Amino acid sequence: MGVFILWFCWFGFNGGSTVSASGDDTLILISSIFVKTNLAAAAAATSTMIITWLRYKKPDVSMTLNGALGGLVAVTAGCDAVSATGALIIGILSGFIIVFGIEFIDKELKVDDPVGAIGVHGLCGAAGTILTGVFAQNGGLLYSGELKMLGIQTLGVLAVTAWVAITMTAVFYLIKHTVGLRVSKEEEIAGLDIAEHGIISSYADFMPPASGDDTAVAPLADTPKIEYNLSKTNAKMTKIVIITKQSKFDSLKAAMDGIGITGMTVTQVLGCGMQRGSTEYYRGSPLEINLLPKVKVEIVVCKIPVSTVIEAAKKALHTGNIGDGKLFTFNVENVVKIRTGEEDYDALQDDIEVEL
Repeated sequence: MGVFILWFCWFGFNGGSTVSASGDDTLILISSIFVKTNLAAAAAATSTMIITWLRYKKPDVSMTLNGALGGLVAVTAGCDAVSATGALIIGILSGFIIVFGIEFIDKELKVDDPVGAIGVHGLCGAAGTILTGVFAQNGGLLYSGELKMLGIQTLGVLAVTAWVAITMTAVFYLIKHTVGLRVSKEEEIAGLDIAEHGIISSYADFMPPASGDDTAVAPLADTPKIEYNLSKTNAKMTKIVIITKQSKFDSLKAAMDGIGITGMTVTQVLGCGMQRGSTEYYRGSPLEINLLPKVKVEIVVCKIPVSTVIEAAKKALHTGNIGDGKLFTFNVENVVKIRTGEEDYDALQDDIEVEL
């Protein structure tokens, strides 16, 4: 939706650059700008879709939308100077710039740019400015055979790049040594909506990636010997539900893996305990119910003692602070493995036997 809103508004952005709409010549120029703006965006979106289809085996929707914006950005510099054919070519080239430029930024430079802003506004903006010196009908390289306009456009890009690099470095250096460039790891995982705005994230159904730094697998020497229940007769099955902070999920998962838990169900939930959640406001008015993002982990065990699971979970999650979480246990009447038809004790066992 946001892309199409931008696409629609770009007609006013480019068309409005004529400053006025009086006289037939100006109206014809505005209509020409509209056509070329739309043509470049459509060409860029189409070329991006085709490139990602060939490169990734499926068309990438997010990258295709980036392509449309890249085409709009690229054609802006010369929307009144290039022909419709020139706008089409600029749009197609923008598709290539988006795909390979974003890949280079993400994979090679390791720059955190999840929305592709550098590729869209930086690379496509610079490319469009330079290509105006190639495709401009009045003074462009292809029409006049001279390099003057192309040189001026290139010099402009280099000047802006140098200015931005210098000012950006100074500003980022100042921020780094004052308030800091990054928030805390816990705030990154929980989301800045809570830390900066006091509201719960709108994306409650998404499971954010947990930080790998929180993963701490216990050394083998510290892992207690597990007394497995190998008796199938009257074997007790127990469901264990653990609710804790999202930032501790990797630690919990590693701890469960360390004692032989091979299956779990994880759900992202919202809730609060005695800390009553975070202070939340909507348009200046405090809300009565405040919920924090948590994860709920469900495990059913039989061979592995419940006490072993509880101790491993406590060791992985305990910090001594409010919000470490809670653990619940329930009796399970029966378990059926649909694939094999096995029930009870056998349904909870893997094909590989545990060596004692």
